[in-house]
Amino acid sequence: MSTETARLVLNGATMGTRWALTLHPEPGFDPAPLRAACQAEVDRIDAQMSTWKPDSDLMRFNAAPPGEWRDLPPELMEVLQEALFIGRESGGAFEIAMGDAVRAWGFGPVPADEAAIRAAMAKPRRPSFEVLELDPARGRARKHAEMSLDLCGIAKGYGVDRLIAAARVAGITCALAAIDGELRAIGKPPGDRGWAVALERPDFGHRAIHAMFELTDLAIATSGDYRHWVRVGDRHLAHTMDPARGAPLIGGPASVTVLAESCIRADALASACMVLGESRGRALAARLGAELICLTAADRRTPMPGAV
Repeated sequence: MSTETARLVLNGATMGTRWALTLHPEPGFDPAPLRAACQAEVDRIDAQMSTWKPDSDLMRFNAAPPGEWRDLPPELMEVLQEALFIGRESGGAFEIAMGDAVRAWGFGPVPADEAAIRAAMAKPRRPSFEVLELDPARGRARKHAEMSLDLCGIAKGYGVDRLIAAARVAGITCALAAIDGELRAIGKPPGDRGWAVALERPDFGHRAIHAMFELTDLAIATSGDYRHWVRVGDRHLAHTMDPARGAPLIGGPASVTVLAESCIRADALASACMVLGESRGRALAARLGAELICLTAADRRTPMPGAV
């Protein structure tokens, strides 16, 4: 009799995209409870951290006046702690207090606005790790200046970690979780050395493989200028924000991929290293026990029209 297990893919909607969990369960495994648990995890994250939902915990905190302590759910607190850590370690290259700039340039729920763009670029900014105070023991936080937090550079990675946590609770020891370009693997598929994961070439309007990985007990996240962008006038602007400018990053790598133990760490580092560039990004990743792969415009076959 064959002892091979069948490949099973669970998936659902979250954060404007879809999540997926691939596994090889034993015969007779009922996937319904695991799928429900995974959906509950990502729904909880979206309800807490979305900038598209005015009643999310994050948006309510954004609306709170400076100096006022606000209770936060543990998941949001965990993400904020990691975000401030990476912000501090990267010298401010990873910055979550960019919500005003994200919205102004059209990466949020409203179109780009010229007046808001000028205001975002002119606004004096202190790094969030200096302005945001967390009290994890009491589950609360306060800000010491007006700030608009946006967790788009870290929340999906955290969501992937929560999918893996749900799988482990269900007794799964071999799985691959994914939300967009953020993935995390545990164990190995039957008969393979690891989970096959493709690194895309940073082409605009075309999907092609640059390299393949065999991932085992590791997370991987990619940030780039070739998938999420807006058109402003005759220019295509990528979604990565440069905290120093209050505007989309100019002259950064085409893509940065980070391999780390957790996906929240890989996700945040990928965003930070886009801003830092290859040399400083590689040093940061190495210091934090991660690995960086940087692709440049020379690795493209189809460049982004009108890119700056």
